[in-house]
Amino acid sequence: MCGIALIVSGIRIDLSTLVPDSPSSLPLIPLGFASKFSVDDLKSALRQRGPDSLGSKKVRLIVRSSQGNFPIEEANQEEDLVISVLERSGEFGEQEYSTCLRNFAREEVTTTTESFKLGKDGHCSDGELQFIGATLQLRGRSRVMQPFLDSSGNVLVFNGEIFGGIEVAHDDNDSEVLLQTLVNCCSCHSNGHLNECSASGEDQNSVLEVLSLIKGPWAIIYWQENSRTLWFGRDAFGRRSLLVHWPDEVDSRFLLSSVSPFSSADQSSGIKCLVMADDSTQEDCSPIAVLFSGGLDSMILAALLDQSIDPNYGVDLLNVSFDGQSAPDRISAKAGVEELKRIAPSRRWKLVEIDADLSKLTMEMKHVMELIYPANTYMDLNIGTALWLAASGDGWTCACTRGFSDENQRVKYKSQARIVLVGSGADEQCAGYGRHRTKYRCGSWIGLHEEMKLDMQRIWKRNMGRDDRIIADNGKEARFPFLDEDVIKTLLEIPLWEVTNLDEPSGVGDKKILREVARLLGLQEASILPKRAIQFGSRIARESNRKNFGSNRAANQASAGSVVID
Repeated sequence: MCGIALIVSGIRIDLSTLVPDSPSSLPLIPLGFASKFSVDDLKSALRQRGPDSLGSKKVRLIVRSSQGNFPIEEANQEEDLVISVLERSGEFGEQEYSTCLRNFAREEVTTTTESFKLGKDGHCSDGELQFIGATLQLRGRSRVMQPFLDSSGNVLVFNGEIFGGIEVAHDDNDSEVLLQTLVNCCSCHSNGHLNECSASGEDQNSVLEVLSLIKGPWAIIYWQENSRTLWFGRDAFGRRSLLVHWPDEVDSRFLLSSVSPFSSADQSSGIKCLVMADDSTQEDCSPIAVLFSGGLDSMILAALLDQSIDPNYGVDLLNVSFDGQSAPDRISAKAGVEELKRIAPSRRWKLVEIDADLSKLTMEMKHVMELIYPANTYMDLNIGTALWLAASGDGWTCACTRGFSDENQRVKYKSQARIVLVGSGADEQCAGYGRHRTKYRCGSWIGLHEEMKLDMQRIWKRNMGRDDRIIADNGKEARFPFLDEDVIKTLLEIPLWEVTNLDEPSGVGDKKILREVARLLGLQEASILPKRAIQFGSRIARESNRKNFGSNRAANQASAGSVVID
């Protein structure tokens, strides 16, 4: 999948009970009014992700007041379309899972495919829901285009993958299957429906129950016609981005989007091009790449990938450096490739060396700032820039002569992989951070457990939405194997002292269980490597500190990583 968006306009949304200091009534923006975010802005931002298709669908809402003597702006709350949020975060921040927009009106509702009428007579106000869906199709034989609309008026845009929980046949598209499943749902557990049910039978699940079944990364916007409810949210770990703009005095529309509409579409670095490859080129293309530092996590992912895909496919290992061949991650990546060749000599391993100079990335850094928003610290920018360049897959690789790699000769290469494996979640679940060792020393196993629990509870906000937007901007879909539901469940069932042993030194006891996995895979050298974050291993943090603070020492004194960028 690729990205989704929704614009709700022409409807007054009462946020007085939801957003602090928000006015109880905001002026309506008429349909077609030019505001600070346009539909074209959103579409341009989604096109940056390189979708196979992009479509939109408008749903017209006609809200009629039962008291025809006052305009809709003065209507009572129970006769308006209002937002009702079970959990929320931020004014234009990342949105949590259990959220819905529903109609609290008491009047009978009748519908057609595109027109939703409320009430019998009285004042009429036109509202509009505009759904936008961009699709990077990785499943299903038939080409599909979002948004999905059924004969009952239900509308779905979905950005994700269903790996389990809901049965999806190999040749089926998961979004189409999901819509078919949601159509049979009642509206239980939506606000205003806690004690009532729209189900015609006794065995129907609610929307929340169906979404809770999904194994895999996802974000969703779904209009449930029979209950006049708009559901939106994402998986519990936030593996797919979903941003929200709450109505304000500047723009009273309600917006949801996988990407920020502020993203500029006229930067040359963001131009995407799809090229049809001939058969000889296509045979050598790698369908899956790995964000690769040569460290423990990425080495495990590469080795497991080798066991999981067709032996005829090559694997692109994407490595970024801001210090040429001297960066720690470049050195470990080269050593890692050699170890992978020893355990899987028949696989075509291709190390893609992506070299960068921070002083020459002014426009690119501005673009990354737009992508990571609402994250806004130097650490976010450094991580985002390194990930964005790595995910581009645009670098150099060793030339091949008679089937052998020549390390002394490099040729330009751009990875065509559309799926990228990322090691996010390994450190949070296996005690890979330095603060875990500190918590263990100060609070023993209980303190460590609480810190790791907190890490997983906030990973959606700190990391996942940001990283998904960064990687998807390159026309690639991020996959996070360590955040697979079954992996998480397995790790939670293992005693913590079997997962990690922080009495032992770094590179031995931290992430103990993953080091054992590496040894079982034959990765003896990788199994003893210490933790090294991408901003340090690629040397972007060092270059950023020198550029923005004058020196590493000054940056450390200022706690540069947490400093908010002006």
